[in-house]
Amino acid sequence: MNKEHTTETNAKSPIPKKKSQGRKWKAGIGLLMAAFLLQILARRLSGFGQWYAVTVYPILVRVIGGMFGLFPFSVAELGLYAFLVGIVLLGIFRIQKGLKCGLAGELKKLASEVFLILSFLAFSYTANCGVNYYRQPFSAYLDLEVRDSSADELEELCILLKERLEESAGELLAEWGTLVPSHKVQRGFARQARADMKKLRGDYSCLSAAYPVPKPVLVSEILSVQSLSGIYAPFTIEANYNQDMTAYNIPHTACHELSHLSGFMREEEANFIGYLACVGSDSPYSRYSGYAAGFLYVNNALFRQRPGEALKLYGELPKEVLADFRENSRFWKRYEGRIAEASTKINDTYLKANSQADGVKSYGQVVDLLLAYYRER
Repeated sequence: MNKEHTTETNAKSPIPKKKSQGRKWKAGIGLLMAAFLLQILARRLSGFGQWYAVTVYPILVRVIGGMFGLFPFSVAELGLYAFLVGIVLLGIFRIQKGLKCGLAGELKKLASEVFLILSFLAFSYTANCGVNYYRQPFSAYLDLEVRDSSADELEELCILLKERLEESAGELLAEWGTLVPSHKVQRGFARQARADMKKLRGDYSCLSAAYPVPKPVLVSEILSVQSLSGIYAPFTIEANYNQDMTAYNIPHTACHELSHLSGFMREEEANFIGYLACVGSDSPYSRYSGYAAGFLYVNNALFRQRPGEALKLYGELPKEVLADFRENSRFWKRYEGRIAEASTKINDTYLKANSQADGVKSYGQVVDLLLAYYRER
């Protein structure tokens, strides 16, 4: 009886495996259809993106972001490494098994497994990021009039930000004697960014996200070679930043990435929100970071219209600030090359696919928001 029972079981075993394989294909197709439906609704149904951003997405931030926020390291980064290693090992396993049991069947199983994983990632991206590109812009909450500005307005703003930058640098020099933060200060960057965003939330209710602490990428060279100062991880809803770059970039970058957790995905808006969070901070170094970012964006824009004035204002900065800027240029210059160029093109294509028509140029459009903001003051 035992022998007959064993034979019967072995004879039926391939059927559940085929059903399992079929279920993976169906589940993957279902996830892709759900992602596609969300994209269609966001792009075609007026108000859907806004509704999703203020009702559904905050729940995802509290649940998914809150869960992964409990870990002191970037789960997205380690998950990437685990994913790549896992795919390779799964491929090796299926091929080895296929050499014994039939390669075609095992490759089909591998294809269904990879398809399901990629479909899940596509759905996660759409649910945790993609739909939010179609929400109401941040400028609408502030009633800002974003319009073309004259070169005179641009120069006036550049002068104002230069003065604010000099003041914030002066505070640090009076206290530290240098603009280079200590290791203790640098260790507090992430928690300070979280505190800065929470403080800004008091002024703008649309920023009412449950902010976890932003995390440094352990192997930040992965970001450096792509010319990235930070990244929002939609699969884990984490804000990550490049810990290797020049220190003054980190507070503004951390706040920029956290702003994505409020559902504002457009890069110029994230830059603007990060600026507001930093310049309103209780930390003098965060204020320095914010004014440095703002000045450089505006000065670069002024250079395209009045290069002589832009260079003059830049050259009048304190020598310590100029040293910081030179160190930043040296850092990024080390990573110039084909990888950085390819990454920029990919990022440009990605942004354009998400209705940011200017692609990577949208990062610099923060200048229009800054002009509109200070025009009201």
